[in-house]
Amino acid sequence: MMIFRISQSLLMAVVTFAFVNVGLTADRPNLIWIMADDLGYGDLGCYGQQVILTPHLDQMAKDGMRFTQFYAGATVCAPSRSVLMTGQHHGHTRVRGNAGQRNPIAQALRPTDRTVASILQQAGYKTALVGKWGLGDVGAAECGLPRRHGFDNFFGYLNQQHAHNHFPAFLWRNEDRVSLPNEVTPIGESGAGYATKAVAFADDLFADEAVKFVETRRSEPFFLYWSMVIPHANNERTRELKNGAHVPNFGPYADKAWPDPDKGQAAMISRLDEYVGRMLDVLRANGLAENTLVIFTSDNGPHQESNHDTARFSPSGPLRGMKRSLTEGGIRVPFIAWWPGRISAGSVSNHVGYFGDWMATAAELAGTAPTADCDSLSLAPTLFGNVDKQPKHEFLYWEFHERGFKQAALYQERWKGIRAGSPDAPVTLYDLQNDLGEKRNVTSEHPEIAAKIGSYLASARLASDDWTPDWNPPGQ
Repeated sequence: MMIFRISQSLLMAVVTFAFVNVGLTADRPNLIWIMADDLGYGDLGCYGQQVILTPHLDQMAKDGMRFTQFYAGATVCAPSRSVLMTGQHHGHTRVRGNAGQRNPIAQALRPTDRTVASILQQAGYKTALVGKWGLGDVGAAECGLPRRHGFDNFFGYLNQQHAHNHFPAFLWRNEDRVSLPNEVTPIGESGAGYATKAVAFADDLFADEAVKFVETRRSEPFFLYWSMVIPHANNERTRELKNGAHVPNFGPYADKAWPDPDKGQAAMISRLDEYVGRMLDVLRANGLAENTLVIFTSDNGPHQESNHDTARFSPSGPLRGMKRSLTEGGIRVPFIAWWPGRISAGSVSNHVGYFGDWMATAAELAGTAPTADCDSLSLAPTLFGNVDKQPKHEFLYWEFHERGFKQAALYQERWKGIRAGSPDAPVTLYDLQNDLGEKRNVTSEHPEIAAKIGSYLASARLASDDWTPDWNPPGQ
């Protein structure tokens, strides 16, 4: 993987040349990154979904560019968000897993971590985070609070346990608690609980906040990171009520002869689809669409924690695995780019990219430099149809710290290797070009490729005091 480790002055010269070369106007574009939580590769109609209605996102894909092989930063939320913010791959970024309340500092960015929000803020962008953060909290992890990492404004959840409840008793505005009219019964280790009086649905409030931010922007370019919580399950409610798909109503699925968890799961996805459609309409109505790049994606693969029937919806589509898996279903995500007049309508890209590429992409479009230690390649050539000028990653990397340490790498956009059990365990190799569902281990047929990936896995990660590999956890 190419890593930026050249001087800032040289890098600025390169970026300036690229900025001019793509033919951008003097007005730097607004940037909006919209991210669902636990939405699968196959959950949208434009990616093959047959049951759940997503007309706005399907139209967004028709009006923009749909990527077919784009990857999240990780297979669970906190490290995936860390990769997105820092532009560093999973073996280099600060937060490598979900630590939660067990070790909150391990799930927090530190003062030395520079984010894409911070470089855009320094370049004159107005920056806002709406929704779920997951990389800092009040108390021991306050070093990771959003406004310490480049966001002018924040409204939402600080940690993911709190975000389990879609009807919380409070949210955060910057560093202040904002009470909501919900009554919450705390249960479980996290105490997130579920609402016994459900009045204010957090994602409805986030949609209002995101739209308000955009509608009031006039004098300077902006970066909005809109991090939804749906369709994530309320895990505590799943354990207590056997239905973690907590949503204000079942919408178009109310009359379906389905169990309530299935209705709720589908309703959450259609609800987020409506949010995105509303945002695109607001951009058009305010004359901002032609100078705004909007990205829609998901933080990792789909969950199966709402007690819903995954067979009904096939959320991973043709891929194997789900959230917490290093097979494609856990890390390959929907990715749609929309920019009227700049991105060709109805275009489809098979370029292989990942969350870390947002750092270099946003920096190039803003006419500034990415951080010097990121693992990031700008997507601008692909977005503007200059595919012959698009640099490519030799390797992409992921790891997973729950239930025993695992590693995975993608080599030359085709070969997927997974290692589990020990640092000397053989690599399980898949040929994604001919086996998208990862059904057949081809290590014996391509031992030289398996060995190359194995060597890369041994050196891909930097040591971390917070995230040390545990190949053989107790009791396993």
